[in-house]
Amino acid sequence: MATIRKKIKPALKDKAVDPKKTNETEPDQDELIKELEQDEKGLKSYHWFLIYLGAFLLLIWILFFKIIGITHMPNEDMSPRVDAGDLLIFYRLDRSPSFQELVVFEKEVEEGKKQMFVGRVIAVPGDTVDINMGNRPVVNGRAISEPMIFYDTPKRGERVNYPLTLGHDEYFILVDGRKDGMDSRYFGPVTKDEILGTVITVIRRSNL
Repeated sequence: MATIRKKIKPALKDKAVDPKKTNETEPDQDELIKELEQDEKGLKSYHWFLIYLGAFLLLIWILFFKIIGITHMPNEDMSPRVDAGDLLIFYRLDRSPSFQELVVFEKEVEEGKKQMFVGRVIAVPGDTVDINMGNRPVVNGRAISEPMIFYDTPKRGERVNYPLTLGHDEYFILVDGRKDGMDSRYFGPVTKDEILGTVITVIRRSNL
C-alpha cells in the first residue's frame, strides 16, 4: 500500500481540477487507488509469468540436453529388434553400460568427422574379445550366447588385432545385423567418452 500511496500524489496532481471550475468535481481517491492497485497486480502477475516460463524452459533444456536424449535409428544395422526410423530414447548419464545393453555412441570414421552409431555391448572394460573359426564372438575364452542374433559374426578386415583386451574405459560393441553393419570389428573399441548414453526405450515407427 505504501507504493500505491507514493503513486497517488503525482497521479492526483495530474488529475487535479481547477477549483474555479465549479462544474467539475475532485477525483475520487478510492477509485484511483483501486486502479493503481490493479495495475500493480498486473505487473506482478506478468513478472511471475516470466519467472515460471524461464524455469520451465530451463527444466526442459536440462531434461532433454543433459539427462535424456532422443534420436532415430539411421539404418537397418540393428534389425529386426530396431528398424530404420524407430525413435530411440537414451539416458545420457549412464555411460558405463553392461553386457548386452543397447547404446548410442559417436565414432570418428574420418579425420575431423564424427558419425553416430547404435550397437549392443558384448564386452566391457577388462574383457578379452576374440572371434572364433565359427564366426562367433568369444569373450574371456567362452563363446557368448546370443539367441536373438541370426547372423554369423565375421571379422572385418585387419584393423582390429584379436584377441583384444579392452582398456579401463573401452567397450566392444556390435550391431545385430552382423554381415554389413559397422561396429567395433571395423573401427575398434568404443571409449566411455564416445558413448552418448544407454537406450532405455524404443518407439517403433509403426506406432508413430
